Amino acid sequence: MPRFVQPAPIATDPYATDRLLHTWLDRHLGTDGLAAAQPRLTALAAEVAGPLRAAHADAEEHPPTLVRYDPWGARIDRIDTSAGWQAQRAAAARHAVVALPYLPDARGTWGAAARIVQHALLHLYGPESATFSCPVAMADGAAALLNLPEVDGDVRDAWLPRLTATDPAVAVTSGQWMTEAQGGSDLARSGTTASRAPDGSWRLTGDKWFCSAADAAMAVALARPEGAGPGSRVLVPFLVPRYAADSPLAQADLDPGAPAPGVRVHRLKDKLGTRALPTAEIGLRDAYAVPLGDPNRAGLARAMTLVVVTRLHNAAAAAGGMRRGLDRAVAYAATRQVAGGRLADSPLHRATLATLAVDAAGAFLLAGHAFALLGRIEVGSDPAAADELRIVAPLAKLATGRLAVSSASEYVESFGGAGYVEDTGVPRLLRDAQVLPIWEGTTNVLALDALRAVVRDDAAPALLRRLDAAADTARKLHPGLADTLASAASRLRADLAEVAADPTGPAVLAGARGLALRMAYALTAALLVEQAAWGDEVAEVAAPLWGRRWLRNEDIAVAAHSHADTLLPHPR
Repeated sequence: MPRFVQPAPIATDPYATDRLLHTWLDRHLGTDGLAAAQPRLTALAAEVAGPLRAAHADAEEHPPTLVRYDPWGARIDRIDTSAGWQAQRAAAARHAVVALPYLPDARGTWGAAARIVQHALLHLYGPESATFSCPVAMADGAAALLNLPEVDGDVRDAWLPRLTATDPAVAVTSGQWMTEAQGGSDLARSGTTASRAPDGSWRLTGDKWFCSAADAAMAVALARPEGAGPGSRVLVPFLVPRYAADSPLAQADLDPGAPAPGVRVHRLKDKLGTRALPTAEIGLRDAYAVPLGDPNRAGLARAMTLVVVTRLHNAAAAAGGMRRGLDRAVAYAATRQVAGGRLADSPLHRATLATLAVDAAGAFLLAGHAFALLGRIEVGSDPAAADELRIVAPLAKLATGRLAVSSASEYVESFGGAGYVEDTGVPRLLRDAQVLPIWEGTTNVLALDALRAVVRDDAAPALLRRLDAAADTARKLHPGLADTLASAASRLRADLAEVAADPTGPAVLAGARGLALRMAYALTAALLVEQAAWGDEVAEVAAPLWGRRWLRNEDIAVAAHSHADTLLPHPR
């Protein structure tokens, strides 16, 4: 009897099979705008389905290594990365995954919606980029920070064109050196200091504990200038050249690819996931740095420009990973035989996948909405968008991060034993997803940030107005969902009244996570209604199911199964 071999699932084109992505772009870009974006999106999707998928596998199979010494004993701290990692780097530049919203022709074509096109690129690129989406996020955040008017023009001119270049030979990425062992997310305990050298330039001294994209050409590091007081607000973002080629302290005979003087790589992190991404502990000893903004003024608010962007990228990575995991699970179910038929035809399995599709749709729209708001701020200086993004950014990051982990666990389980075997690549879905509720702030950290947005920035009214409008719209589409949204808005108003009465009380602080998740889930329901009202059949089905699942805590398996043909991916 011949040995059975399970047919491998057939990988699909991530753009051609994503109807929600197409209709979202059509809604926000219009016919002409979508036609202008289509060549970029189809070209990237074709590369993702071919050479970048292979590069992703190569980078994961050959993680970075740290070479501390050369053959003669000189300390070199060189990080070697794979050919697959370098291919991902080149592709990110060619396809303008970072650059697009900064390009004059893109802004001329799409205006504020250039960020929506960028989000679509990230949605396609990120899930099989071997987490090169991380340096992409930090490069985008650094570019946004450099774009601030208070940053010195010479510094901007030296680095921004490189961060936003589309020529792989010119393009660079950025690291983000903020976390320290003693503080973690508690930046007030940061010990890295900034002092002036006799020539008036700045030097940083300290140790950074979790430095992702440690091979990037530059990093943005937080440091406490000499004479600054305690706390986090006085910290200042500094640009640190990573290599000798960009450091004025490097001697002429030093290899341009050597670490900049004063920069030491202590070790690479052995992480649960994101293994292709070089993450390091880095020591700074009188390392040359340039302040981004006035070093005599509190700089944490400036640094948050970067953090907001990277939080949005985190949400995009979560939503993109959820969608790609769904694609893989659906493809496997189509080839797997169970109980005399295809696994894809099992009502129970089909209901499970359709439920995951509801979550993926909600996560996509939540991340996409955040990018849309960012574009309106950058291009139109829209104050209403700025008010809303203040609360949407932490909500989008925390909610999608948690959804990504729960979904990844289901995807792994959907493969059975094959999902637990490393060489299928399926376990990586779960290992890589787990970073998403951690990086750029854990769920609790983001929940407290959302609470600050409510208390300090009065950000809740923008959210409530959107919920009220969605409830009115839903009455024409799904009266039951309208009642659910109205009930959710009513509960949030009661919650917010309790917050206003005692904003720092133990009960309010202890309930911050629950409040943040309720706000995020209600906002997502509203966004699904808005998309459904435009005529999107996926959103029209997903909206009431999301409301039942996340606002009323109901089991939606039977209803999801009945709508599986609409919810599950298939070619257009």
